Amino acid sequence: MKILVLGHRGTLGSDLMLRMGGAHDITGKDIDDFDISVEEECRRVIEDSSPDVVINAAACTNVDGCETDHDRCFAVNAVGVKNVALACGREGIRIVQFSTDCIFDGRKPSPYIEEDEPAPLNVYGASKLEGERFLQAFSDRWLLIRTSWLYGRNGGNFMKTLLTEADHAKSIDVASDQVGSPTYSWDLAGAVQLLIERGDQGIYHLTNRGRCSRYEFACKVLQYAGKTDVAVRAVPLEELCRPAVVPARSVLSCRKFFETTGRTMRFWQIALQDCLARPGGRK
Repeated sequence: MKILVLGHRGTLGSDLMLRMGGAHDITGKDIDDFDISVEEECRRVIEDSSPDVVINAAACTNVDGCETDHDRCFAVNAVGVKNVALACGREGIRIVQFSTDCIFDGRKPSPYIEEDEPAPLNVYGASKLEGERFLQAFSDRWLLIRTSWLYGRNGGNFMKTLLTEADHAKSIDVASDQVGSPTYSWDLAGAVQLLIERGDQGIYHLTNRGRCSRYEFACKVLQYAGKTDVAVRAVPLEELCRPAVVPARSVLSCRKFFETTGRTMRFWQIALQDCLARPGGRK
């Protein structure tokens, strides 16, 4: 297949390029090539590439930053999706779009399934939900993948930020009461490739297996990275005084993916060890 990845230099986009490059004719475009919030530019890069599939991994993902830059957040995460859907719809091109656990309010005691009602608590979640609605309104050939706590060797993400802080701090405060499923971008890219090659459509939740608190995740990151001289302090979310309100419990159920493909994702601890053991994993 001929595949175009938008946002190909980010955490997920870079791993999509690496994982799928050997099996498909894959090209990437990023912020230096076009502005996803401008419809004409989206149409241009998609028409020039003439792909069979467009994977949109471009997004504003700084959850706290989105609170103070509402307009840019919605321009990329919502209007940008609309622009991609309109450009692809004219040519009948398949779209793969990504969303987030932040579209939910975190009050459900059991894992969220694809049919659960969204109720975002912050600007980022609201923008991604609007993007979901634009995708479904303006495209007939779409695959929507919701994930959570994404990290990887490239781009900006919690793991890399934590490791950078650990180089300069003796103690780091991390939320003890925020629970989710860390997801390694390399593993997610492999699952995305499987769904694309199968021709699947609709909504899928995809994360690594298992769940933990942010505090537990941070402890494992530093342990596996060999940074044992840094103390991690477990604190309640409210003590961190974040600009964005985040869901306290946003575990996603991946049962649909298993029932559809017969595959499961790796446990998050194994995936994290693999990430940090790979060349560049500690950068």
